[in-house]
Amino acid sequence: MSGRSSFLIVANRLPVDRVIEPDGRASWRGSPGGLVTALTPVMQSRHGAWLGWTGAADELLEPFEHDGMDLIPVPITAEEVELYYEGFSNATLWPLYHDVVAQPLFERAMWETYRSVNERFAEAAARTAERGAVVWVQDYQLQLVPAMLRKMRPDLRIGFFLHIPFPPIELFWRLPWRQELVEGLLGADLVGFQLAGGAANFRQLCKRLLNVNHKSSEIFLDDRTVKTLPFPISVDFGELDALVRDPQIIHRAKEIRVELGDPEHVLLGVDRLDYTKGIGLRLEAFGELLKEQRITPEEAVFVQIATPSRERVEEYRRLRDDIELQVGRINGEHSNMGRQPVQYFHQSYDKRELAALYLAADVMVVTPLRDGMNLVAKEYVACHHDHQGALVLSEFAGAANELRQAYLVNPYDVEGVKRQMMSAMNASPHELARRMRTMRRRVATYDVDRWASEFLRALES
Repeated sequence: MSGRSSFLIVANRLPVDRVIEPDGRASWRGSPGGLVTALTPVMQSRHGAWLGWTGAADELLEPFEHDGMDLIPVPITAEEVELYYEGFSNATLWPLYHDVVAQPLFERAMWETYRSVNERFAEAAARTAERGAVVWVQDYQLQLVPAMLRKMRPDLRIGFFLHIPFPPIELFWRLPWRQELVEGLLGADLVGFQLAGGAANFRQLCKRLLNVNHKSSEIFLDDRTVKTLPFPISVDFGELDALVRDPQIIHRAKEIRVELGDPEHVLLGVDRLDYTKGIGLRLEAFGELLKEQRITPEEAVFVQIATPSRERVEEYRRLRDDIELQVGRINGEHSNMGRQPVQYFHQSYDKRELAALYLAADVMVVTPLRDGMNLVAKEYVACHHDHQGALVLSEFAGAANELRQAYLVNPYDVEGVKRQMMSAMNASPHELARRMRTMRRRVATYDVDRWASEFLRALES
């Protein structure tokens, strides 16, 4: 560690996971999540520090270095995990910001703990940042940090980026602590959103709640101006494009198809196991196609990767049970000897195996009920330099604003999902290439480096 930092990322989690080696020693490896993938190259180029929680409750660790980054652990107790993380962050804000797909909980103990943990993060950032440093706060778990940090360190340049959707006023207005959250975000110099609609929702909310004026993208406070802009996040296109040209990855993709029985069509879903991802509805659509005999288990296999997520939360445990029952029902009704039409995996995969899966898949099915962006859609596009492969994409994913050549669907419309799945499977190579070429151009041009550089340029200007 080199002491104070001139560039600091503040996020709920550190960009590493603890792993136990075969000899029993513990070590760290880079996390596979979208946020980490997006920010690690920025951190490495700027030699910055990353402040966040290790993921283990009641753990006190000294700062350490990993992969060219200074990492500063912030401790969180077991009770705070329950109330701040599983509670207010994921049982209140997450469903509220995702159009109330599930009913949010409004509990005062959760709110008090959320505020307390946010203050701890702000204090740690205030200690770590050099005078005049740039501090970039990430996501919905830390929405109070900008204002807290500004009060402690008015010399800092503070940015905030929200990775999930920002809801319309009618939904946000239900929150008992709406004013505190909005004032927390207004502590930043720049508040970034995935889409222009989210930024507009926030400006309208500020006007109605605080009676502050705004013009274009700027909100005018008494002593300063806050910029609010869209910055659609992306992926490391160059890395993924190079990865799927690796002979080992190409070989593995061919192996995957053989292991699946070499069907004519491989459909793929890759999601965190979350109720916003629409996994059940897409499986329902696929099951109905089998029942109607529009496809057979010999022709098409659906591979669904459901990465474990928030398994201590009752809502997520119920979802896992429901999905596994649904998979069992479809396979029970439609399997032939040695042929299961749905291959379901409740586990995590590393970057190389995911790249091979993307390359092996003829149809990528991304059907969230609501999603800020969805990087899986962009990863799939980046992995198809052959200009083949089809993307079935929810209209309610932020990525749909950019990937207009996908087979767009309303995920609530099962008949519509079925139609687009069939269109994707039956499309000609020429049609697939036309769509994929345009989508790849967009993802290659607006990659993660451009996302980060445009945000930081707007923050530092």
